[in-house]
Amino acid sequence: MSSTTKKSAQEKNAIFATTKKPFPVKPLALFVASVALSSTAVAQSANTGGTTAAQNPTIETQAVANSTAGSTSTATATTSAAKSAPLKLGVVTVHSRNRIEKLQDVPLSVSVVQGKELERLNATDINSLTQRLANISWNQGNQRTSSLAIRGIGKQGQTEAQDPAVGLIVDGVNYAYNALSSSFDFTDIETVEVARGPQGTLLGKNSSIGAINVTTKRPSFDSDFSYALTLGEWDTAQGRFAGGGAVVDDLLAWRGTLSVSKGQGDIKNAYNSDESISNKERVSGRVQFLLTPTEDFTARLAVDVQPRSGERTNGRTIYTPTPEKYSDGSANPNNSDASKRLIRRWFTQSPNYNYEDSYLWGGGENEYNTDGRRPLITGSNGATVDLNWKLDSHTITSITAYKDYHFNAVNDEGTPFDIQRNSGGFLNDYKQVSQELRLSSQQGGFVDYQTGFFYLDVNNVAEYQRVWGNDAGAWFASASQYATLDKDSAGRYLLINSLSGLDMAWNSPAGFQDINNESTALFAQANWNFTEKFVLTTGLRFTREERENRTATYIKDHGFGAELNPANAGEVNLGGFHSVNSATKISDTLTIPAGTLGRIVTNADGTKSLVTDNTNTQLTLADQLAAEYFGKAAGAAPGDAYNSLTAAQKAQVGAAKALRQSQIGVVFDEIDVEPYEKTLPSFVISPTYKFHENLTGYFSWQHGEKAGIAQATNGISNLVKEEKIDAFELGVKSLLLDNTLVFNLALFDMKINDYQQTSRVYDEYTTTLNRQADPTANDVYTNATANIPEVRARGIEIDSVYSGIPNTSIRFAGAITDAEYVEFTNSPQPSENGYTGAPQYQDVSGETLPGASKYSFNLGVDYRLPVWDGKEFHTSLNAQYASKFNSDNSLSSYGWIEGRTIVDFGIGLGNGNQTFDVNLVVKNLFDDDTPLTRTWNNYTPAHPRWIGVTFSGRF
Repeated sequence: MSSTTKKSAQEKNAIFATTKKPFPVKPLALFVASVALSSTAVAQSANTGGTTAAQNPTIETQAVANSTAGSTSTATATTSAAKSAPLKLGVVTVHSRNRIEKLQDVPLSVSVVQGKELERLNATDINSLTQRLANISWNQGNQRTSSLAIRGIGKQGQTEAQDPAVGLIVDGVNYAYNALSSSFDFTDIETVEVARGPQGTLLGKNSSIGAINVTTKRPSFDSDFSYALTLGEWDTAQGRFAGGGAVVDDLLAWRGTLSVSKGQGDIKNAYNSDESISNKERVSGRVQFLLTPTEDFTARLAVDVQPRSGERTNGRTIYTPTPEKYSDGSANPNNSDASKRLIRRWFTQSPNYNYEDSYLWGGGENEYNTDGRRPLITGSNGATVDLNWKLDSHTITSITAYKDYHFNAVNDEGTPFDIQRNSGGFLNDYKQVSQELRLSSQQGGFVDYQTGFFYLDVNNVAEYQRVWGNDAGAWFASASQYATLDKDSAGRYLLINSLSGLDMAWNSPAGFQDINNESTALFAQANWNFTEKFVLTTGLRFTREERENRTATYIKDHGFGAELNPANAGEVNLGGFHSVNSATKISDTLTIPAGTLGRIVTNADGTKSLVTDNTNTQLTLADQLAAEYFGKAAGAAPGDAYNSLTAAQKAQVGAAKALRQSQIGVVFDEIDVEPYEKTLPSFVISPTYKFHENLTGYFSWQHGEKAGIAQATNGISNLVKEEKIDAFELGVKSLLLDNTLVFNLALFDMKINDYQQTSRVYDEYTTTLNRQADPTANDVYTNATANIPEVRARGIEIDSVYSGIPNTSIRFAGAITDAEYVEFTNSPQPSENGYTGAPQYQDVSGETLPGASKYSFNLGVDYRLPVWDGKEFHTSLNAQYASKFNSDNSLSSYGWIEGRTIVDFGIGLGNGNQTFDVNLVVKNLFDDDTPLTRTWNNYTPAHPRWIGVTFSGRF
């Protein structure tokens, strides 16, 4: 190791001694220097064998935010231990295009948060990360359904075959599945950045709205170990350990990270007091090795493991009374509402649970009361090999990566009764393999460029599970079905067996999906340096997308009532017998009683008739049913026992069969849906002009396309087209107020054609079935992901950093955003439009997108003051504000959420040499209780204030 880059412990201690005298050194300068020391580790590893920069805050130190997604901003400053004036910010740089560049010269709207800031306020989950970045939001859901939005775009129902709108890159690895962002803690972080607008001409996987880039700390040959222990409310215990150093000097270094987070949630289960919603149960580990056999070659191997563990995320729902009237003023009969179901004799036998006092408003105690909800099980494993060769005039980078993810949800309908042992939950096993190869030129010539190849192979096997319990029949029966069946013991036996034990891969949007997505891309981006002041950036990408999906919906276990199956569902034989489920009038003089053997058909002339075409096997099954439930002995011929039932008994059979058939719903055999195959272009054109040293202006036009979706809707192929995005930006980047204020501003206008979102689409499956019985039946529509013609988002964004106050750094970012549906004429109807005769869809053209706030900002303040005996007082604050938005994807009038401000605060004291620090952390300082989501009869409550203490240090 070079003697010019490695300092002895005595020399380092001497440096520290000269800089930690009480009061004279500006904490922001030390903060900037500390960021530089850690974030330059990767750059140094390629040039000096991985040794970090000399830790001397009295020399000019360049803070570099490592980025693979676009660009970031930090500050370079010349500081003096003897000065106490406010810090002057120097050259703001980025590490984009795999090289260091000045942020003010890069034509992108970007934001960055340093890992140090995240650590101070214990911000480790994806929601906490987005609270510190401008014009980006995390949309409430579980570990699979949560999503990210930028500029108000990105909140949509997640489907397994759909690409996320906002990309996530972790240490150069592109995550192609939303769930990978929300299940785990992000620890030992160097920087978190967001680049807005379509991405992909520079590297990796393309993304349509923007990308978040997370960079963790890399191995170094200098020994470095840190720890943090947090104890807090709700039995919270969090432990984080990170460290590493040389294995073989100048040849092999390592770094390891371990994170454990456990704690109860804030909402208890009255059914089992040891269970709570929003509990923490997370463990993750990561180990990295850096090999530097020569000055021109580095190799990094990283392996991460998140063992499977369970957290209760689903069910954070407080039920409210369902409105008594629809939007047109007509009465809401609430036939299927819990208010009607829970007053049935079946459920009133439980004296300690009722609708008013238990089901509504969290039982008055902010609780939930369910018997069947289980923790969501998640786990992941990953491995990355990152190789870099430095040639005479180029650098070659290869990133080979594997990532998998497991998800298993067992949900509950929201009561303590045995209604659904799984009310619908996905079982996913996701795997992705990626390979990226890049060639980067040296800077300094007329053109600087980077070009490369990217390959991604994704397999996602998903099953939507639904299991019914002993009380399911009494819950799901219509009022007339329940009245028919709850009359006597035989009827109640049918009521139980109609659904108990039924287990399905249920249709949502298919019971089973085997998804295979393959992406292959070539990309290139170049800076054309026409003059010292004028630079033109151009980029081009072509991505070949090939997407396949094999789907099916089927019964896994028929449970206790297989004999109650219909004869068939669509074209699938379910093994039952034909019978008329409800009394049906087929002529002016003839009504077929409920339970009659046979089926009603519509003849060519429009008349109806009863067809009795059950086979002997089917008739024997009907006789077995008559014997099991009513004690009828077999007759001389098949069907005699069943035909001996009374009209009332046959009506009970008809009610039980109709109930079962309604819950089974759509069933279809395995099909290969129509594949999606297309080559998608992306490009960027962006001129930049430097008006003077501290003022740069730019314009950019970014075009991107997001792959279509190979999917089925009720067993029929329903191919979704690609999205097409054009994003325009006009921005300035400046350094003001005697170099103490970085102020960047961007005007943006994004247009998206064929936006992918849940819409009302023609239901060919159900329409065909209905017309088999009645050729005049109306078209049927259902909800499915489809393309809507046009969405637009436009507004203004500000990013700034101010250092003009001694010992203080201030980060501010804000946005005014108008995100709207330009044309969307077939949106699903909200619940309040469920009145008789309502259109099957609504026109929301001109309306604001769900989840989109018009005004948003975040503010970060950090104050650090050396006090006595080498101690340092520090306090930090982060505030995020978002104005009102509609949280309902169908834009229900009940879905509006008022503006909210979440403030996190920390205050503490530590040793100046960072060997020990204690920090009081308060999340949601002012206990803002604005709901996270709301619809017409429930809401998702906010997470209340949380207080904890973190003990941390380095050794």
